[in-house]
Amino acid sequence: MISKEKLGSLYKKGLSMQEVSNETGLTYHQVIYWMNKYGISRRPRSVANYIKYNPSGDPFKIKKLKTKKDLELLNLGIGLFLGEGTKKSRYNVALANSDPKIIKLFLTFLKTLCGVEDFKIRAALNIFDDIDLKEALSFWQKETNIPHSRFTKSIIRRGKKGTYKNKSKYGTLTIYVSNTKLKKLIDEYCEEALSKFS
Repeated sequence: MISKEKLGSLYKKGLSMQEVSNETGLTYHQVIYWMNKYGISRRPRSVANYIKYNPSGDPFKIKKLKTKKDLELLNLGIGLFLGEGTKKSRYNVALANSDPKIIKLFLTFLKTLCGVEDFKIRAALNIFDDIDLKEALSFWQKETNIPHSRFTKSIIRRGKKGTYKNKSKYGTLTIYVSNTKLKKLIDEYCEEALSKFS
């Protein structure tokens, strides 16, 4: 047997039912039984997974818009995402571009306004096979200050006739943050902007 207070306290800490079982010595099915008996509602699987992968809470914190510069950065970030962002994904706030200035601006938006922690930001390089991979990776690492360890496997495409070096000497970089809550917030900002001006 376990008290309602102890069971509720453990579950509110973010422990899964299996973790509560491990902590208390109850079987998994006993945990379910007592939760049902005490009327403790269970988290949806999506919420449970979110807590599992973010045990310290949200890895971001939206900044309050206190200055004109904050508002400008919000508008620029949302504008960039509307134009260049990946909007179909439910999980990733992602933006791809070949211009390092645009990439750095979106990084500033993510870090300064959204409060995204550095370790949550990933990068992926997309190049044609006539571009030097090492040179391109080195370029983007210097431009973004994102270490090699946070670059995923590069995508290398077969080039068509001619060269694309003049258009995209170092390929296209995608930066992304995998977080369902942040993606939902960005989507809401986008919808608000579109409803205001469309």
